[in-house]
Amino acid sequence: MNVFDYFFSTTQNLEKDFVLGSKETISFKQLHENSLKIASYLKEHVGKNQNIILISPNSVFFITAYLGILKSGNICIPLNYVVEQDNLDFIVNTTSCNTVFITKGLKSRVNFNDDISLITEIESTQIIAEQVLSTFDATFERNSVAEIIFTSGSTGEPKGVMISHQNIIANTDSIIEYLKLTEKDIIGVVLPFFYCYGLSLMHTHLKVGGSMVLNNSFMFLGTVINDLKNFKCTGFAGVPSHYQILLKKSQTFKETKFPDLRYVTQAGGKLHAVIIEEFIKAFPDKEFFVMYGQTEATARLSYLPPEVIKTKTSSIGKGIPGVKLKVVNVNGDEAAVDEEGELLAMGDNVMLGYYKDEEDTAKTIKDGWLYTGDIAKIDEEGYIYLMARKKEIIKVGGKRVSPKEIEEVILRIPEVVDCTISGVEDELLGEALKATIVLNGSDDEVQMKEKIQNECGKNLAVYKIPQHIVFEKSIAMNVTGKKVKSLQKKK
Repeated sequence: MNVFDYFFSTTQNLEKDFVLGSKETISFKQLHENSLKIASYLKEHVGKNQNIILISPNSVFFITAYLGILKSGNICIPLNYVVEQDNLDFIVNTTSCNTVFITKGLKSRVNFNDDISLITEIESTQIIAEQVLSTFDATFERNSVAEIIFTSGSTGEPKGVMISHQNIIANTDSIIEYLKLTEKDIIGVVLPFFYCYGLSLMHTHLKVGGSMVLNNSFMFLGTVINDLKNFKCTGFAGVPSHYQILLKKSQTFKETKFPDLRYVTQAGGKLHAVIIEEFIKAFPDKEFFVMYGQTEATARLSYLPPEVIKTKTSSIGKGIPGVKLKVVNVNGDEAAVDEEGELLAMGDNVMLGYYKDEEDTAKTIKDGWLYTGDIAKIDEEGYIYLMARKKEIIKVGGKRVSPKEIEEVILRIPEVVDCTISGVEDELLGEALKATIVLNGSDDEVQMKEKIQNECGKNLAVYKIPQHIVFEKSIAMNVTGKKVKSLQKKK
């Protein structure tokens, strides 16, 4: 089954709006028809099994092009709309892409060779108005590649994660099941669709007949709060920095009543327990789902049920429906209770592999298991605790230090909005610890530095106390909302 047909299996004739908002709307029926027009055009002019790039902020244009590419039997490559020219050139050349969907406003910011066909909103509208619908083969190989999502690689060159139609179907079914999504659900979307977490929001709500409210201006917190209220959103999804900003930077958010909001989800990195506790205190009647995943797993691997969040606050939960998770130690054996090791995953949502990279694929997927690269442990009840990324471990004088443990202590200081622990070169220790701090309105950095060091001294071993403390005015984030450590000043 083509995932397009899976999405619209019960919703293709719905007159109800899938996209809500003040800027643009579109019904399920119209989206289905428009996407089929795009698919028909691509089948006629591009063929199938071709790599097609899509560069656009969240919009009806993005959704229509994305679905049309999938239905046409071609492969969608959604890219960050602030992609650097060098990375864009690398991806275009690597994938032999000849067709690009791109918004008119972004077209002038990047360069393409003359032989590449560019389709903007103008051309897309013309195609939808004039294209005759094609007939599509009902028998479709569900294990064929649906999309390639590029992530940053260890060599500095982007790595293409190949996701199949079946991967998307499996992950979408699982997420719908544990979030109990229905046609009554409306999700407030601040996550970009080129990011697998953002795409999963589109996939799930398209499948159940729910709706989405698109907001591309998260830093204007008032618009987010208004959208959640005015469009009666039942759900909201964010990465850690979204919740830190909403809770620490906006008193209005905590004081606002959201009568229609049923649940929120968090993934894209560890959200410290202190932030979760603050949210639960402010909104005790809302379900808070802590989730964990990777692009290599389409989106989602585990979730923590809201009913145990107070007793298992630091856990990423257990595997989602259809996914097996285990921790293996350095000997490759399944780890004992509370023994640290690498987290492995198996399920129909695990990627096909990395595009044109058999070596890294073989290192990452072994005997059907996805090696996540995350260090974890499992308690006696089967709940998983993420300790650190392998690559994030800092060695101070030969001792292994997890940044998350130190960040957790510092974030409990009321004046601290954000804290990032990183390693810097040190002649004596090899690496020394540096804390990059964002404060909430306090200008006395000398006093705050002393307070931070005292708090660390009370709760951490001496070698875990940061030797360097620097202050920033705001959290450095990329467009997905994730923190960008490379933008922080070095000491």
